[in-house]
Amino acid sequence: MTSPTRAHDPRPLSVALVSEHASPLASLGTVDAGGQNVHVACLASALADRGHQVTVYTRRDGGEQPDMVQMRPGVRVRHVPAGPAEPVPKDELLPHMGAFGTWLLEAWRARPPDVVHSHFWMSGLASAIAVRELHIPFLHTYHALGTVKRRHQGAADTSPPQRIAYERDIGLRCDRVLATCRDEVGELVRMGVPAGRADVVPCGVDPVRFRPEGPAAERDPRYRYRLLQLGRLVPRKGTAVSVAALGRLPDAELVIVGGPPAALLDQDPEARRLRGLAEEAGVADRVRFLGGLTGEAVPAVFRSADVVLCPADYEPFGIVPLEAMACGRPVVASAVGGQLDTVLPGETGLLVPPGDPQALADSVAALLADPVRRAAFGVAARRRILGHYGWDRVARATERSYEAVLGTHRAPGTVHPARTRRATAA
Repeated sequence: MTSPTRAHDPRPLSVALVSEHASPLASLGTVDAGGQNVHVACLASALADRGHQVTVYTRRDGGEQPDMVQMRPGVRVRHVPAGPAEPVPKDELLPHMGAFGTWLLEAWRARPPDVVHSHFWMSGLASAIAVRELHIPFLHTYHALGTVKRRHQGAADTSPPQRIAYERDIGLRCDRVLATCRDEVGELVRMGVPAGRADVVPCGVDPVRFRPEGPAAERDPRYRYRLLQLGRLVPRKGTAVSVAALGRLPDAELVIVGGPPAALLDQDPEARRLRGLAEEAGVADRVRFLGGLTGEAVPAVFRSADVVLCPADYEPFGIVPLEAMACGRPVVASAVGGQLDTVLPGETGLLVPPGDPQALADSVAALLADPVRRAAFGVAARRRILGHYGWDRVARATERSYEAVLGTHRAPGTVHPARTRRATAA
């Protein structure tokens, strides 16, 4: 694809995406691998399609990982040695961010990128170490905020106690925050980060991979309707609410996708908990756990569903509603976070209060009883995806934010400092 035309600088940008725990190469479905991994991988690819050279910096978490992997043309992944070369829960990575940031500083001294875009608060900390000395334009995407997590999880929140203070500091120090939804901007304002420092740039979805046309997963003929919930098997995703609602929907089955492969589900504590809840509710025979799926199995299972459920307690953005909508499926979601932006109630789906099985069941029942309305929602959902959430559009919006920040770093008649250092190093 031809690179974008810029009046002040027609050359492609060298972009550093820093994602300390969420590698674009990771297998999805584990506790710490989900939407952020998808976001970083797809954003990197979409920026490369627009002519930019992208390097993703992520922590080395395996002894056999090479220093660098060419993910695709225009995108490479660098494995940063910071902490042990083994998996570490993300909430235990803070002590290693100093080493991560120092490594970035040394790597960028000789050949700095044009712009640094960090993802998640610890990546912001690591990036700040390097950009503070090298004066590289610096943007940040939170993906989730500690204030929201603490509000909903309370004592169960395993985040480091410094997280919220660090997040506020990152928001005030970076050149621009790229918030994924309007709700996040409001949360940042309550934290003390002015709304004027943020651009709203949503997550995206691949409308070619996720589309209404294509094979659908086989359905169980015993049930008239299929409900689908897809995502990580963690309590905040609200799968227990879907299980409880199923008891009020006698003609439906609930298919749950996520977590480890199906053969290992018996070892997953959340899967065991949900199976127990299904037994107690008398719906165990109508709940199917498929485990984690990959490749074309994911859009196929979306296409097999009558309604997709997204009843999370809180949701910083939520990619699953986009994937469902791209497949032309109506969504019933909790009215939280990014879902307030993506799901248009009464047009592409319905919004319900979080944690309310009766409200969820009532909304689903109304849709199941009206196939014409379901179909209309699906058509409108697909149209909304094509108009707002394709990765090409997300990349263009991200690029505009990069250019705005680059503009503030260029005084009239001067050369951007990163490019000066690069020319000197060359």
